Parts: sequence; C-alpha cells; structure tokens
Amino acid sequence: MTGPDALGLSYCGPAPQPLEVWASWNLDPVLLAAFALATSLFMWRARATPHQKGAFFGAQGVLLVAFVSPLCALSVALFSARIGHHMLMVAVAAPLLAYALPRAVPGRWLTAAGLLHMVILWMWHAPPAYGWAVTGVASYWLMEITLLASATVFWSAALARRAEAPAVILALILTMAQMGLLAALITFAQQPLFSAHFATTQAFGLTPLEDQQLAGLIMWAPGALPYFAAVIWLAVRWLKGLENDEAMAWRG
Repeated sequence: MTGPDALGLSYCGPAPQPLEVWASWNLDPVLLAAFALATSLFMWRARATPHQKGAFFGAQGVLLVAFVSPLCALSVALFSARIGHHMLMVAVAAPLLAYALPRAVPGRWLTAAGLLHMVILWMWHAPPAYGWAVTGVASYWLMEITLLASATVFWSAALARRAEAPAVILALILTMAQMGLLAALITFAQQPLFSAHFATTQAFGLTPLEDQQLAGLIMWAPGALPYFAAVIWLAVRWLKGLENDEAMAWRG
C-alpha cells in the first residue's frame, strides 16, 4: 500500500482480511523518506555516544514496526492492534528517543510534561476524538505525532531529573496509575465504544466488545511494563546511592 485510500479512509488504508494482513506493508515513499531524513539528521547533528546511537536506532526500529509493518493496517481493523501500536510509541519508542536525543526538556518541567502527556493520551482515546482521528490522514498524523511528542517530552524530563529519584519515581507511578484507569474504563465498559471498528473485528473472531476488552488489557499490562521497569531501575540506583552515602559516613 502506498498511502491513504482515495475514499477518505485512514492513512493505513482499508481494514485487511486475516489472510491479507501479512501482505499489508505500508511502503508510503513519503513516510520512508521521513525515516531516512530523520536518521541522516541524527547522524549529522547529534554528538551521540554509542548507547545513544543504539537507542535512536532502536526507536527507529520500533516506529518502523508501528508504521511500516502490517501492524499499521491491522490497527484499522482492530482497536486492540491500535492500542498495541500506541503503546509501542509512548512506552517504547518515546523513552528510547528521549535517551538518544539531547536533553532539550529541563527536569523542572516534569510535572507539566506528565500532565500534558496524560491529557493527550486521554483525549485521543475518547471515542469521539478517536473516531475523528482514524478516518482522515491529517487527523491521523495529528494524533500520532502528539502522542509520540508528548511521551518523548515526558520521558526526556524524567531522564533530565533522574538524579532526584523519588520525584521521578512518583511521576512514573502516577503515569502508570492514570494509564491504568483509562485501561480499566476501556476494559470494563459494558458496550463497545469505538465505532470505527464495529464492522471489522468479526473477521478476526472477535466481537467489537471483545476487541475493546483486549485493547484495555494491552494498555493495562504490557503498556505499563516499561514504566514499571524504569521505577525499579531508579529505585535500585537510589537505594544503592543511599547505601554508599551511609558507608562513606561511617568511614568518615
């Protein structure tokens, strides 16, 4: 596929049938050129360490899965695939980009960045806004770019402030909590809410409500894992620092 359908469908095209999914790669030349340009600019402008380069190319790989692989087309058929797509962006690609790119977001912005990310996440997963976003090209990219950008800003602020482990741990826990609440609302809704997928889930053996419940579970569990891993890593570093400080105090 090379772009949006002429009838005004989502950027990823019409919903595929199950046997068509693995052939539904998005080879949009504009998108591929954007990936190539981003890579060239990073290699040209960034004075990156090997770890930062690895993080950048890891993020590029995740975004290629999200936008070029058949996941893009599958997300037109299944809300659960769309949520998986979004979790790859905000919970995997965004922290990798935040680590790879220069620290452009001061740590003092952590609270504001967390609130911005929360508002954008909830806004785009409200049924009216979601329905509008997935039925047009400009609206689709507005949703995708704002989700990725707000998540990257949040993770960048968290990394900039990581020396203050308790504050960052609290911000990460609150982010997990609000994401968990949104996931619970999606999972336990008594009726399907996302009309864009009402006619496309049955081919995959799911009712719209079952697809929606699966989407909520994906957001609830796999989506929270990177945040939980960051909390554990920060907590371990913080406790080790306290132990080292205590040991040095005893020696003194």
